[in-house]
Amino acid sequence: MLSTKLDLEKIKAVLIDLDGTLVDTVGDFTAALNAMLSDMPPPYSLAQVDEGQVRRWVGKGSEYLIQSVLHSIDKEAGLSSETLLRSAFSQYQLHYKIVNGKHAAIYPGVIHALDHFRHRGWAMVCVTNKPTEFAIDLLSDKALLSHFNFVLGGDAFIYKKPHPMPLLKACEKLGTLPKHTLMIGDSSNDAMAARAAKCPVLLMTFGYNHGEPIRAVDADGFVDDWVDFSGAAF
Repeated sequence: MLSTKLDLEKIKAVLIDLDGTLVDTVGDFTAALNAMLSDMPPPYSLAQVDEGQVRRWVGKGSEYLIQSVLHSIDKEAGLSSETLLRSAFSQYQLHYKIVNGKHAAIYPGVIHALDHFRHRGWAMVCVTNKPTEFAIDLLSDKALLSHFNFVLGGDAFIYKKPHPMPLLKACEKLGTLPKHTLMIGDSSNDAMAARAAKCPVLLMTFGYNHGEPIRAVDADGFVDDWVDFSGAAF
């Protein structure tokens, strides 16, 4: 079900998050993180994380994700050692490149919704905190890349969402005003970035949102299913 009072006739473009919005990637994250841990010294090599934990940590960039994993195992060493963090990040990047897309699935209705957006004449940009290379590889693997004018990953600028910079830069590159550029995401990060950028925002209710209730987030509407975007009301 889609619930919003947005005037869609004023929308000229749409910015779309990736993880937890277009694609369920928690399996990829979990596999890469557990492979990373296996390469580390004890107590990390003796630990594993599960998808429930990972869902609460995803969405703020790879650095935050890795820090959260290490901190969950050793609350002091996981945050105090820069050498440990650099080593873990390096191993994670290697493993993620291997598993990227292998344990992930497009949410039902995504392709039809993107086709519908294109039919409306909307330009589309994927704005994600995932590193750009990984984002492009995943979108390509899932046959989604061709729908987007371009992709802006978490390493594209000095700030990631929830900072508004990625959204403002996307609008600038598209030549659209923020108030005419819709953000679609799944978390408070997406909503805060949109609010700061003065973009309208819709949130998917099935994403990750750090384990918090999504409907408590300040947004212009909530969507339960991608199919709702290609319905008569949209």
